[in-house]
Amino acid sequence: MPVPVPHQRTVVLPHQAGPVDDACARTARVAGAPGAGDATDRGPDAPEIEQRLSADHGPLHQGLTLLLIGEDPNSHVPEMWDWAGRKVRLRTARNLTEAERLLTDDVHCILLDLPPAEPADRTAGERGTAPGDALGMLRDVLRMAPSHAVLVLTYETDAERAADAVRVGAQDYLFRDELDGAVLSRAVRYAVERKRADLAQRQLTESRMLAQENARLERGLLPTPLLDGSDLRFAACYRPGRSRALLGGDFYDTVRTADGTVHAMIGDVCGHGPDEAALGVELRIAWRALTFAGLCGDELLATLQKVLEHERADDEIFATLCTVDISADGRRAGLCLAGHPAPLLARAGERPQLLPYECGGPALGLLPEARWPRRQVELGGSWSLMMYTDGLIEGRIGEGNQRLGQEGMAELVGRQMESGLQGDALLDAAVREVRDLNGGELTDDVAVLLLDRR
Repeated sequence: MPVPVPHQRTVVLPHQAGPVDDACARTARVAGAPGAGDATDRGPDAPEIEQRLSADHGPLHQGLTLLLIGEDPNSHVPEMWDWAGRKVRLRTARNLTEAERLLTDDVHCILLDLPPAEPADRTAGERGTAPGDALGMLRDVLRMAPSHAVLVLTYETDAERAADAVRVGAQDYLFRDELDGAVLSRAVRYAVERKRADLAQRQLTESRMLAQENARLERGLLPTPLLDGSDLRFAACYRPGRSRALLGGDFYDTVRTADGTVHAMIGDVCGHGPDEAALGVELRIAWRALTFAGLCGDELLATLQKVLEHERADDEIFATLCTVDISADGRRAGLCLAGHPAPLLARAGERPQLLPYECGGPALGLLPEARWPRRQVELGGSWSLMMYTDGLIEGRIGEGNQRLGQEGMAELVGRQMESGLQGDALLDAAVREVRDLNGGELTDDVAVLLLDRR
């Protein structure tokens, strides 16, 4: 059965309207007085409301504009004045075709004059069934003007249909017998503010969902080491330089092939944006596939350079890379450097030392016919091998321009190893101290990979 509605209806409930309702209440006295538009009558919130409406629908130097859609072009709409004492402009349209032509950017609100419900629609509503297409025109208006506030004008006998209109998407409804300039002016301003708040909330929700999807995507693109069957211990630390990002241009990976060899890689695409992050993921995945296919050393790096050349956005983009192939017995390794800092090796009972860099080749993407020699390194029986990107060594020391550098990083890591730190705890402490020395967050991407054999 129909929902009973009292004759005296408040258009804007105080707990719903908030600050907007207060502003409207203070300006109600100017709604019917075209000459009362001075700064005192406007109230302190009028400039703020005016600024928000101007941002959504253009300048308000000519006041509010209301578009009336209804079959009767002579529908009585009382004269209205906005908070500055300016007369509200009214446009009328008999159908949606005319309304679409009149719906310009300076229209702030649509007043939809619903025709009386047919008796069959009322009967269907009393039985609790769908009221047919009684609100079809409202749905068409909402599709035509998704960013505009919509007020529904109907009869008090259609109270249930008016409530349905709000559920469908209208901002509010008004009864014809209670319509006057003050009520309509107040309802229009409330509807515009509520629509603006709804759009802002929707945009915020969409932004949060997009951020969550991006976070899941970026987490999925970070590598999962494949070291089943190996006695090596693995640890990694990754911090992108981009604000609120999970993935940067640095990349790393570690896999174990069928012959027992452990292959580790770390690299850095120049730049810090999402394009560089995507290219780093492509190079990492290509490296893993080529490694499982049996490529290593110069042949592997030459193929990766071809991938880079075909996938980069312009010819100026390059990538540094360091690859290490550790033998099945864990006592020796093959090292290839492509413009990348040399790894840090700490043998049992010795201080960490940087591996030789002299035999390295250029970064990928710089020279078309470049070569990258593979150098054999003796690891010993017990050791720790740390691979890193330049974000770890380019942080400043104190307030000057001096950088930490590789030697400073080696001394820092050696001191923390002597204190007993290992694995993830060692990497976290090292990155934290580098950040503290820098006096704040590091601006470059940082990736650190640690392999231990005890």
